[in-house]
Amino acid sequence: MGPLAHLPALDVMWVSFYCIGFMIISVGLIYLGRNKVSNVFLRTIVNLSAYILFGLGTFLMVLIVATWPA
Repeated sequence: MGPLAHLPALDVMWVSFYCIGFMIISVGLIYLGRNKVSNVFLRTIVNLSAYILFGLGTFLMVLIVATWPA
């Protein structure tokens, strides 16, 4: 039994879609930060936000997988 077990299955599905979206956005931000942004400060902000989104998406996806058998 995981921490998302009290949510209905459709709500868990939407959370998983948000996780996938966070990961796709983080890939785009990493691409922008490495190839398109030349300002070092702005590049740092873009990369930091990308890593935060990726970490949040990964953490929530692990919670969803841990909750799935319920």
